[in-house]
Parts: sequence; structure tokens; C-alpha cells
Amino acid sequence: MEVDGGAPLDDKAKRMRDLLSSFYSADPPPSMPSNTSSRYATLDTINTTSFDAEQYMNLLVQKSNLENLLQRHVEMAAEIKNLDTDLQMLVYENYNKFISATDTIKRMKNNIVGMESNMEQLLEKIMSVQSRSDGVNTSLFEKREHIEKLHRTRNLLRKVQFIYDLPSRLGKCIKSEAYADAVKYYTGAMPIFKAYGNTSFQDCKRASEEAVSIIKKNLQGKLFSDTESIQARAEAAMLLKQLDFPVDSLKAKLLEKLEQSIDDLRPESRDISNASVDCDEPSKQENFIDSVPSTAHQASTHEFVEALRAYRVIFPDSEQQLIKLAQNLVTKNFEATQQQIRRQIRSVDLLGMLRAIWTDVLLMDEVLPEAALSAFSIEAARVAVKQYIDSKFSHLLLTISDALTKVQCRPKEGVEEEYTLESALGASKKAVTEGSMDVLQDFRQLLDDDLGLLVKLRALLNDWVQEGFQDFFRKLDNHFLLLSGKINSTGQDQGLTEGTQKEKIISGLLVVLAQLSVFIEQSAIPRITEEIAASFSAGGARGYEYGPAFVPAEICRIFRSAGEKFLHLYINMRTQKISVLLRKRFTTPNWVKHKEPREVHMFVDLFLQELEAIGTEVKQILPQGIHRKHHRTDSNGSTTSSRSNPLRDDRIIRSNTQRGRSQLLETHLAKLFKQKMEIFTKVEHTQESVVTTIVKFCLKSLQEFVRLQTFNRSGFQQIQLDIQFLRTTLKETAEDEAAIDFLLDEVIVAAAERCLDPIPLEPPILDKLIQAKLAKNSEQSPASSSLHGFSSP
Repeated sequence: MEVDGGAPLDDKAKRMRDLLSSFYSADPPPSMPSNTSSRYATLDTINTTSFDAEQYMNLLVQKSNLENLLQRHVEMAAEIKNLDTDLQMLVYENYNKFISATDTIKRMKNNIVGMESNMEQLLEKIMSVQSRSDGVNTSLFEKREHIEKLHRTRNLLRKVQFIYDLPSRLGKCIKSEAYADAVKYYTGAMPIFKAYGNTSFQDCKRASEEAVSIIKKNLQGKLFSDTESIQARAEAAMLLKQLDFPVDSLKAKLLEKLEQSIDDLRPESRDISNASVDCDEPSKQENFIDSVPSTAHQASTHEFVEALRAYRVIFPDSEQQLIKLAQNLVTKNFEATQQQIRRQIRSVDLLGMLRAIWTDVLLMDEVLPEAALSAFSIEAARVAVKQYIDSKFSHLLLTISDALTKVQCRPKEGVEEEYTLESALGASKKAVTEGSMDVLQDFRQLLDDDLGLLVKLRALLNDWVQEGFQDFFRKLDNHFLLLSGKINSTGQDQGLTEGTQKEKIISGLLVVLAQLSVFIEQSAIPRITEEIAASFSAGGARGYEYGPAFVPAEICRIFRSAGEKFLHLYINMRTQKISVLLRKRFTTPNWVKHKEPREVHMFVDLFLQELEAIGTEVKQILPQGIHRKHHRTDSNGSTTSSRSNPLRDDRIIRSNTQRGRSQLLETHLAKLFKQKMEIFTKVEHTQESVVTTIVKFCLKSLQEFVRLQTFNRSGFQQIQLDIQFLRTTLKETAEDEAAIDFLLDEVIVAAAERCLDPIPLEPPILDKLIQAKLAKNSEQSPASSSLHGFSSP
């Protein structure tokens, strides 16, 4: 091919172009005519029929340099070679097809030779068979006519014989109660009776009508009989209608009978209840599912469905009444289900009842689709399943409450073992965890079942379970407050006042509630959250705008707060009881005329006994904490023991009461400004923390009671002796020894401030009285022995 565009194309190139044009059959585009001006020409026109080589070359030379022209030359040479190859292949393929067609035509020509002679022979044989068939028909024509005539006569005689035998046939049917056959025989003979009933068959007609009147009477009796099945009564109505009996006049009575039969179609509650008891073993649960609905119930349902089918045919205008009856049946079935739910049935029982109802609904839907029983039953099942879920949560709440309230019940006569706080905590923890897992297992059975009724409620079931747990834990928190006496049954806050219901509450129950709240927050909620996320989190029907139905963080916050609240209630209750003891101790005697102290006062023993009871309670429930004793040092500015008490150090320099009181006040003020000690810290859920906090509150109350009295020297010395004995006894009891020492010093300072002559006891006398009390207590199993157990790891 020439690149300059001036030389004409040779013959080979023209022929190749024509072949390519015929191969592609390229038509010029309608939007570009063949005489398009050269100014609209582009390099893409090479593939059109209006291609101008000279114009193409001019345009190519104008737009390309020498290097591009050489590259375009190489590309076009390769394209031409590829087109030649494709054209050769196309020719070879068409040539092969032509050869194959020629061979096929030759074979057809060879096969057709001789076919004409075979067709002629076949035609001769067909003509021969036809002639022989015509001969046979001609010879048998007369006999065939005679046979057909005899056959018609025979059929007529049979009909006549049937008419004459009809009364006896009807009589036999009446005796055997084969009313369907009797009606079929009579309706079959009706055309003959209408045509010839007043002539030859008059007697037969009269006898048949008498028999039919008896049949109608018997069918009416069967129709209204309570002992007959629904299907039998429907069949009687159909037969009466075939006998032209005015069945429409019986419509109201028939529908009333059908409505009365609905009570017999409800699921058998007694059988299901018995099955619930017998289905505790896993091996029997699967058999129970298969046994409901029972065979008798299925048979009754089929009879009812057949009655609906028959009544629709008998009474075409009774559709609305039949729809109402079908819906009434479904409603009563669900009412029976709800009654069983109130008896705390298991999920396997509920599934059996719902399966029986759904089977009935599907059967009735086939006969009465206008009733839309599927949608109607789904709405009823929605109420029943929601009631079942609520019932499960209510029962779980009751189980936890029973485990807790056993603490308040006195043991029966003859029963030695008492229900301890530790048993109550263990039982309530088990009730929360295992009860929640059992409830989730029951709900999972409903969720995993392929029953069509439950499949359509699956999304709602997920939301109900989550909402149920959220509401359950809120109710559980309110119930804990009710048990603790914090609120009354109406939800009003009662506070912590005397003379209220709080006096009847066992204080140990508050510790159980506090620790159970911590357990729910730290263990129960995370586990329940995992189970809900694994099985009840997909495909909920709750809208995103309402947020998640189950919020574990909120429940954890509620029970974290509840645990702290119950612990403080316990501390306050115990502190108030000890405060009553301290108030009696300081308000009863006349401190101005108090005698010289001879021994530690009895209130100290009572105080330590109360601390022993507290220690016994908290040891059962609360764990031991990390022992962090805050011992006194000389650098913290607090006072030391009685042996280095500043009161005794200053005794020599006191000359009179006024001077001693002034110096005590100065010492106390200096100590307040010098010391920065945090007395009341946050209460932890440990034995040491609770006991220490109660001791601090009691000593603070003791200080306040001291401030309200006026003491003589002996009264002041009695307070000093009691406090020093408490210092010795409580040294191993409290977790924060420094704070306890500080509060004991505060009591002595307060007593000195309120004393007319604050001269303390001599150290030898003080030590002698304390040692005597310790020896006496050791002989009598002192109350402080149990308290010392807090210091041992």
C-alpha cells in the first residue's frame, strides 16, 4: 500500500477491499452521507463504504509526523495480513459446508430410488384390507341391529325392575340406616316417577314416597341428636337437601349445634397438665411433642372442618356466621392456652398447644379462607407468647424472693438446722444464674422451633426477651428495696426511722442483698448479656429510634448503686441499735454524783457483743479484704495510748480545775490544726471495712453523747477506764487502727471538757483494772475473741 496517497490502488488491493466490505457488510451511518465534506473527515472513516484513500492519506500526513507514519504503516500491514488470514479461513469453512451438503444430496438420491415401488405395494394391501372389511360389515349388519335392540330392551327391563324393587330397597336401607344409598336410589328414580308416576308405577311411587318420608324423619332426628358426630349431622343435612327438604328453615338450629360442639374441640388441658408432670425426663419430652395434638382431638377437628365444608354448601349465605364460629374456636383454644400458662407450664407444653392450634387453623383455612384465621391466630399467639414470657420472669422473681425471705422465717420445731445467711446468698445466686439460664433455654426452644405460628413472631420474640430481662432486673431492684424496708409496697421511701417496718427486717438480709447486688452486676449480667447476644439479638422488630431493648450498662449501674445502698443501710441499722445502747448508758446515771470506778462498765461488754454479732454476719457473706492497718506514728500528730496520754503528762502541772480544762482545750485545738486525718472513708464490700465503719460511727455517737453530759472526777475516770479497755480490745478489730485511736482520744477529750475536775486515773491503777477485766473475760470466753478473727488472714 502506498503511503504518499498519490498512486492509484493496484488490482489486488481493490479486490481485497471489496472482499472485506462484503464480509463486514458495513452500511454507511445515516447521520453521515457518502458525500460528506472533507472538513468533517476523520481517521476513523477507513472502515466505512465512503472511504476516500487520497483524502485519508492527506489527513494522516497532516496530523502525523514521519515516525507515526512509519508506525501506522507497520500496523496497517499487520492488519491486512490478519484480514487475509481470516478471509481464507472463512472461505475454507464455507467450502467444507458446501462439500458436506453435496454428499448429503447424493445419499438422499440413492435412498429414494426404490421407494416408489414400495408405496405402490402398500397401497394395494390397504385396498385389499378395506374391501374385506366392507364385506364383513355387510354380512354382520342385520345381527348387529338385532343385538342393539335386545340391549336397549334389557336396559329398559332393568330400569323397570329397579322401579318395582325400589320400595323394598328403601326399606332395607332404613333398617341398616344406609340413608345415603336410599337417597341415591330415590333421586335416581325421580325422573321416571315424574314421567310415569301416575300410570304404571303409581303403587311404586306411593310406597317409595312413604319410605322417603320415614327417611326424612330419621334424618331430622339424626340432625338434631347430641350423640351424633358433626360429620354425621352435616351428612344428614346434605341428604335432606337432596330430598328437596327446606333445610334453610333449620339453619339457626344447625349453627347453634355447631357452636355448642366448639367446647369439645379445645385442647385437653388435663392431658397436657399430666404430660407436663411426666415430661421432666428429656427422653419423654420428644414423645410429648408428638402426642399433642392427640388423635381424638384431630378426629374432632376433622369433623368440625367437614361440617364447615358441608354447611358452606348447604347454606351459601352463612359465610359470616361460619367465620365467626371458626374465630370463636381459635379464641377459646388460646384462652385455654393462657390458662395453662398461668400454671407455669414449660416451653415444651406451650409448643404442643400452639402446634395443635396451628394444625386446626391450617385445616380450617383450606375450607374457609375468607376467615383469615392465620392472621387472626398470629395476633392471639402474640398475646399468649408475651404472657408466657412475662409469666416466666414473674416466676423467676418469685424464686429469688423465696430464697431471700427464708432468712426471716424461724426454723420449725424439730428442725435443728437454721437457714443461714450464707445459705440464703448461695441459694439466691443460684436462683439468679440458673433461673436466668433456664428461662433463656425455654425461650430458645420457642425461637428455634419451625412452627409457622412462631416463625412469624420470631422478631418480636427477640425484643420481648430483651425487654423482659430489662424490666425483670428493674423489678428485682425494687423488690430488693421492698425486702430491705427502704420502700413500702406503694413504692414510697420510708427512710430509716424507728417504729416502722424496718424493725422487723433481719439486718443480715441487708448484707445478703448488698453482696447479691454485687454478684448480679459483676457475674450475672455479663453472662446473660452473652447469651442474649448469641441467640436473641438478630432480626428484632424494635425500631432503631428507640434504642436497644436490653441495656446491660444501665442494669449494672442500678445494682452497683443498690449494693452500696444496702451496705450503708446495714451499717446504719447496726449503728442505730448500738446507739440506743449508748444513749441508755449515758442518760441513766447521775454523772455528777458518780462513784469511783471499780471495774469496766457492763455497757462495754454489750457493745462488744453487738460487734461480735456483726462480725458473725459479715463473715458469712462478705470476703476478707487486704489488711491495711493504719498504725499510729509520732509524725501524724495524733495522740498515743493511755501510757503516753497528754492528759496524764499534764497532770503534774495542773493546779486547779480551770487551769486543767483550759490546757486540755488548747491541746485539743493544737491537735486539730496539726493533724489531717480522713476518718470516714468509702465503705468497701469486705468484712474489715464494714466492721471498722460501724465502730467509727459508734465511737462518734459515743463522743456526741459524752458532750451532752457533765461529769465529776469519778465519772470522768470511769469514761477513761471504759475507753482504755475498748482501745485494748478494738486494737486487733478495726482495719484503720489510727482512726479508731483518734476517735477514742476524741471521746476522752470530750469527757475532759465536760468534767468539773478532769484528773485522770493513775497508770498503775488503770492498768490493774484493765488486766482484771481481761482476765475475767478470758475465763468467760470474752466477746472480743471472735472479733480478733478479722486481723488474721
